[in-house]
Amino acid sequence: MLSNSRKKIIFSLGSVVLVAAALSADRPQALRPTDKAFYADQAMVNFVRPGFNVAITKAELAADGTLKAWVKLTDSKGAGLDRAGLVTPGTVSVSFLSGYIPADQSQYTSYITRTRTGAAGTVTQATGENNGTWTPIADGEYTYTFANKVPASADRTLTHTVGAYGSRNLDEFEMGRFYSDATYNFVPAGGAVTKVRDVIRTASCNRCHDPLGLHGGSRRSVEVCNMCHTQQTPDSATGRTTDMKVFIHKIHYAANLPSVKTGTPYVVAGHDYSDVGFPAPAMACKVCHEPKSVAGATQADNWSTKPSRAACGSCHDDVNFATGENHVGLPQFTDNQCATCHIQKGEIDFDASITGAHMIPVESSLIAGVVFSIDSAADVKPGSHPTVTFTLKDKQGAPVDIKTMSSLRIYMGGPTSDVTGYVREDVLKAVGPGNGVYNWTFAGIIPDTAKGSWQFGIEGYRTTIVLAGTQKQRTIRDYGMNKMFYASLDGSAATPRRTVATSATCNRCHYSLEFHGGNRNELQMCTFCHNPNLTEGTNAESFNLTNMVHTFHAEKVRYPGNIRDCNQCHVGNSQFPALDEGLQPVKNGLGAVNPAPPTANACNSCHNTTAAWSHTQANTTALGESCSVCHGATSEFSVSKVHAQ
Repeated sequence: MLSNSRKKIIFSLGSVVLVAAALSADRPQALRPTDKAFYADQAMVNFVRPGFNVAITKAELAADGTLKAWVKLTDSKGAGLDRAGLVTPGTVSVSFLSGYIPADQSQYTSYITRTRTGAAGTVTQATGENNGTWTPIADGEYTYTFANKVPASADRTLTHTVGAYGSRNLDEFEMGRFYSDATYNFVPAGGAVTKVRDVIRTASCNRCHDPLGLHGGSRRSVEVCNMCHTQQTPDSATGRTTDMKVFIHKIHYAANLPSVKTGTPYVVAGHDYSDVGFPAPAMACKVCHEPKSVAGATQADNWSTKPSRAACGSCHDDVNFATGENHVGLPQFTDNQCATCHIQKGEIDFDASITGAHMIPVESSLIAGVVFSIDSAADVKPGSHPTVTFTLKDKQGAPVDIKTMSSLRIYMGGPTSDVTGYVREDVLKAVGPGNGVYNWTFAGIIPDTAKGSWQFGIEGYRTTIVLAGTQKQRTIRDYGMNKMFYASLDGSAATPRRTVATSATCNRCHYSLEFHGGNRNELQMCTFCHNPNLTEGTNAESFNLTNMVHTFHAEKVRYPGNIRDCNQCHVGNSQFPALDEGLQPVKNGLGAVNPAPPTANACNSCHNTTAAWSHTQANTTALGESCSVCHGATSEFSVSKVHAQ
């Protein structure tokens, strides 16, 4: 895959001139807080020089079909590595791929294959090799001559690609293993590389899968995945394809596939993906297919400009293109006419165009939208009935008549140090001076014993019917984004609730939070209800935000990223325990300790074992928890350090 920032390299090999695209940037990978080596003794780090990067800097296809790649192996500082681990610490293992893109196709055909026999019979699959010949050139630089030769019939005018993936083993130094992969495109006959497979970039995948690390961890990039996951590689157990455009769609949408819902599990290579749920709206194709301006992929628009039976049928797998069933009775024997009906963008939302059919309802241009603001809060003090002034407008800035709202509620709760109670009131009967401005005086009161700062929030929606009278008529819940307001009870500066995570960090995966019918769509709004006192069910299970989010991501769903990397969700190192934060004990009928001290509760919502609870109890006295002594940001066993790999 090509990047605007990567330079084309022209070099001469005898009488053959090759023009290549250097796709594996020759730059070291810095250590991350998720690496064990990040916390190692500096003297040991200086000696081992951990980290691993593989780069392919050049490739040559000889007349007899011998394929050779120039490979550079480096550590995190860019210093060369010895493969055998004799000159530099840690052995390095690398495997290689090779393939080309046929003139009449857009995906790879691998030059290296294997056969596998399973319930579906004997199949041929794309694969890699590691039995070629290595020749040292310089410090960390080698040539690798492939054991598998390219056939004499190969078309040398086509795009050819060499891929590499591997690891550096530093287990003996207690620094774990480091992984890297790379690809390199070239045209053996000479000339520029003009045809590539560049639909989605790795950075887009790593919005959730941070980092990609498949097949044991060594396949780190979409570029390498593309070389094997084509129609060339069916599953021997089921006969199902592992072609990227089918396989990836089906995995991410598995729980909602029509086939799965009717009782056929989605199983490939012995893995049942039937419970995988996509965290974003199903129609939000742009979550992965990010625009070229964002991710840089040269074929970023393929999803909307090049529809095919395989790609579309991967999610819509109740469509029978051969008979026309669930396809308005229209059989489709080839992909030639797909774009005739399914153009990129039509005239109206929700039509048969690709973007229209995948329109997220609340983003439709057919609804006016609702925009909230909380402008002020008066009489905010213990024992009072606060009055909140708020504004309702549409996306164009025009005032919204409160009578058109289907639901509108305002919350107040506190203290912001850790909300333990709240009041929620329906405000559809609020009145005001006009221009979308309204006032509401709470019937509920702030308790006489309340202290500190309190928070106010607004939620609501109006029900809108679009395309009325047509076959595409639909009802949309046009909800507004939650807004928050903070006020001090004693007239001092208001203190907002601490920031643990943000809607932006959640929306790396979720695209747009929209719980409870879209009413709760900003993370801070969740803190009103999901507080330390919220329990549900006969067992009084805690639905405190900390417990709920940790438990869901660690146990109840397949978390796509590195579950040990707290910084994927937490901001400002908020995962580190600190003394005297004003946090409250958490009620939880399922906990080993009830109510649970706040820090122990947070950590043990993932580490929910008797040993872990015993440990936290042993380090809690009448004065409070002492977690930060050992697990604070600069402590010997800091949260990040013990989670590192």
